[in-house]
Amino acid sequence: MTRVFSRVAPLALAGVVAIAAGCGGNHRTSSMQTPPPAPASVASEGSANRVAAGNITGRGDIGEERVAREVRHELVMLPYYGVFDNLGYRVDGSTVTLFGQVTRPTLKSDAENMVTRIEGVESVNNQVEVLPLAPNDDRIRIAVFRAIYGTPGLDRYGLQAVPPIHIIVRNGNVSLEGVVASQGDKDMANVRANGVPGVFGVTNNLQVANS
Repeated sequence: MTRVFSRVAPLALAGVVAIAAGCGGNHRTSSMQTPPPAPASVASEGSANRVAAGNITGRGDIGEERVAREVRHELVMLPYYGVFDNLGYRVDGSTVTLFGQVTRPTLKSDAENMVTRIEGVESVNNQVEVLPLAPNDDRIRIAVFRAIYGTPGLDRYGLQAVPPIHIIVRNGNVSLEGVVASQGDKDMANVRANGVPGVFGVTNNLQVANS
């Protein structure tokens, strides 16, 4: 059975639970991001956190659960992790694979250095992509941020230390990553991002809490 941990982040939501089913292997995948202020149906602890449901059997599973928790903790504590970055991880026994996109090369190396120190981690496969420097992409990041977080109804998400809708820009193409409270919020974020001049396309990977 494959357990998939979706995006998680500091401070809030420990109660958004979903199951991603697959076949083959026994590994855990998680990606980080902060969730919206929790609605009534969402448990509040500060991040949008999809945790694989199911019983844990065997010491190996328990060990991976502990490593996964500690990896998440170290990543969410990185000082420069922000709304224009997207980090994820997978735990396979004593090996941790890091993936996602960051705007700072130091964030990639800092993530690896912190995870390497965790007891039980013997190797780190760092597949995090450092996004290219591009003035036009920087302009688009700021414009999309303002378009989304300046919209009534979506502006409440901006109250988080790390806003839950992450904006990844590469060569004018935008990916929206994270968790929102409703399908309407997901659709509105997509519309707002598509309306920014200079954006070539938008991939909306936002997840809806509890869906």
